[in-house]
Amino acid sequence: MDRTIAKIDVRQADQTDPLRAFRDRFELPEGVIYLDGNSLGALPKTVKQRVARTISQEWGEQLIRSWNTADWVHLPQRVGNKIARLIGAQEATVVAADSTSINLFKVLSAALQLNPGRSKIISERDNFPTDLYIAEGVAKQIGKDHQLVLADTAADICAMLDEDVAVLMLTHVNYRTGYRHDMTALTKAAHDRGILVIWDLCHTAGAMQVDLAGANADFAIGCGYKYLNGGPGAPAFLYVNPRHQGGFRQPLSGWFGHRAPFDFDPSYAPSGSVEQYLCGTPPVLGMVAMDEAMSVWDDVDMTAVRAKSVALCDCFIQNVGEFADQFNLTLVTPRDADRRGSQVSYSCDNGYAIMQALIARGVIGDFRAPDIIRFGMTPLYLSFAEVEGAAAILKDILATRAWDAAEYQVRGAVT
Repeated sequence: MDRTIAKIDVRQADQTDPLRAFRDRFELPEGVIYLDGNSLGALPKTVKQRVARTISQEWGEQLIRSWNTADWVHLPQRVGNKIARLIGAQEATVVAADSTSINLFKVLSAALQLNPGRSKIISERDNFPTDLYIAEGVAKQIGKDHQLVLADTAADICAMLDEDVAVLMLTHVNYRTGYRHDMTALTKAAHDRGILVIWDLCHTAGAMQVDLAGANADFAIGCGYKYLNGGPGAPAFLYVNPRHQGGFRQPLSGWFGHRAPFDFDPSYAPSGSVEQYLCGTPPVLGMVAMDEAMSVWDDVDMTAVRAKSVALCDCFIQNVGEFADQFNLTLVTPRDADRRGSQVSYSCDNGYAIMQALIARGVIGDFRAPDIIRFGMTPLYLSFAEVEGAAAILKDILATRAWDAAEYQVRGAVT
């Protein structure tokens, strides 16, 4: 149910914030209020030193020996185990590898093999487009009988889960609206009908508690560059439930997925563990940056992360709510914290220009077509005072029509 959001005393909230010390672990430019960590997380300070050491010492001095002396060879497993703790997964069920899109190709192909005789992949029309593109491609590759079927709304999903559905493929938190699915309930509903479930955690991992094992999820994927702060194009990750490991093949049978890659056997023999989902040689510099970024989370209480996420979103919604109707801003993110992720989104006319004007004033959010302005709340390094300040700047831009300047109308490739 929707609820009334009370005014937050931002000074007191910042003073009593149990996560406030984590802000000092990140590089944050002066004069910037960064509300786009759900697109690209901020740089953890220690990543610079770690990557520099890898370049100068491990690569520069140890050369190829560092695959062993620096244990480069096990980076996918090591990073995967660090991520596993944040998403409620068991040890040795998560690996870091490739991109989200490639990992979805792997697990979706595997899931369809595990459910032969069924032809439908169910997802949402408003799912992130790359997930839908990959699903379309997998369906075409497998054969003419397979098809991707899209639900128009979240409320339509359960009614579509019939005996011909092989896989339910959903993003836990919607990239535009911030709507959050009930992972446990939907996974159970699918399993009751013999359907396997894949969860995309791109807008979840690092922003809230996740319990993949408790929800009995079959597979999950996610990126490393948003709330996990792994850097631009950071390695993604995938999760495979232990009951699905070793009983089938994923299609990208590269050498790192072989049960003995350094035996150099000319025939492929897949690993019987989650390592089967590795493919080619891991990109060491990206993996090292991701590994170091994950060390930030060693002493983070995810309950505190979620509590602050809820409070930051509430603070922004309450402040913007004081003038939203005046300027025709429509909140599209659920007010109910149980149904949202860690972002706040509004639909509005001239959204692109408004966001460009905000960025020019030092408030970095983003725009999602056709009319969404989106603000990510990253609990480890965002303050309540910044959230209140961003709302005040948004109000001023709307009141003065600063967004109407010609330079804010021309769209670039990235916002």
